[in-house]
Amino acid sequence: MKKVFLSLAVIAALTVVSCKQADANAEATADSTAVEAVDTAAAAVDTAAAAVDTAAAKVEDAAKAVDAAKEEVKK
Repeated sequence: MKKVFLSLAVIAALTVVSCKQADANAEATADSTAVEAVDTAAAAVDTAAAAVDTAAAKVEDAAKAVDAAKEEVKK
């Protein structure tokens, strides 16, 4: 009877331990996935910021051209 009880106790302990390790691995995977997602989002934001800067420069150039055209019309 002792052997059966001890065998069941060992199996129960291994089951509990194996579940904790799977949870830890799942959390580590989730953390690395979250880091990758943040890195990807940061790269997208940087790209968008560069596009906005380029567009702003074009708008400023266009505004200068409009001002120059207004000056020519006044003359």
